[in-house]
Amino acid sequence: MAASFAYQLREAGLKVTRTRLATLRVVSRYGHVSVDEIHEKVVKKLGKVSTQAIYDTVHALTEKGILRETQPAGYAALYELSHNPNHHHLICRNCGHIEDVDCAAGYAPCLEPSDDHGFDIDEAEVHYWGVCPRCAVER
Repeated sequence: MAASFAYQLREAGLKVTRTRLATLRVVSRYGHVSVDEIHEKVVKKLGKVSTQAIYDTVHALTEKGILRETQPAGYAALYELSHNPNHHHLICRNCGHIEDVDCAAGYAPCLEPSDDHGFDIDEAEVHYWGVCPRCAVER
């Protein structure tokens, strides 16, 4: 996996650094993680790394399309790998658990709003809110 991440970084024109590799490993393992969560886990792995270094890393990886950012209402920005750009999110209102869900129609129908108001639309996000199975059982 590290070789794959190193390859992705090089292909994107980015230097392969310990911080970037550790960030990608964290996001790969946990998915839908905030900068603070990434920072906490990278520090455990590498030792002292500034929060600003993680912000810079996440920004560079997102700008190059390696990471994808989503920000559901009431959440800090969350990051995941960009391996499947055509998906949405299920979010538990109770515990905050997030799951990916494929686009129901198999393509990005959300890119065609009823009125685009002249916008050149290139992306859409859908967040489904509800209660996850674990929280439903606990109710």
